[in-house]
Amino acid sequence: MVCSSEYPVEIRTHTALHVVKGAVVRVLGEEAKWTASTYVSGSHGRLTVRFNRKPSPDEIALIERLANEAVEKDLPVEVIHMDRGEAEKRFGDIIYDLFPVPEEVKTLQIVLIRDTDGSIWNINACNKEHTASTKCIGRIRLGKPRFRRSKQLLEIPFDIE
Repeated sequence: MVCSSEYPVEIRTHTALHVVKGAVVRVLGEEAKWTASTYVSGSHGRLTVRFNRKPSPDEIALIERLANEAVEKDLPVEVIHMDRGEAEKRFGDIIYDLFPVPEEVKTLQIVLIRDTDGSIWNINACNKEHTASTKCIGRIRLGKPRFRRSKQLLEIPFDIE
């Protein structure tokens, strides 16, 4: 897929959130599947997930490696508009984060990234703009994670190049 140079950096960074989240769940397991918050400003982003410990340096390195492998694979980023009930029936609660989608929202925009084997890399109800493929993101560099034990939250900062 050819990437358009028209993607603003914040769209690339936001799409990177989805790729980083997929890598986090692969490395840390289903216990890290709930996103508590996200932040994007320019080429910097931060993913915060509910988790019970600080990951090891090896785990952080593996998350970064898997995220960049997903970028290199040029995985399509599908955006699907679905009736909320149908989306919930088809995908379950995995499409949601800890911050709820308001009840009055009846149609969801689902962002779906599948790995080359067809498995789901990341799926999320998300109303933001995204790149057409992971290759359009550019390189992802993780920063030093912060674990807030009292709140059971793991913050993973990153930058895209």
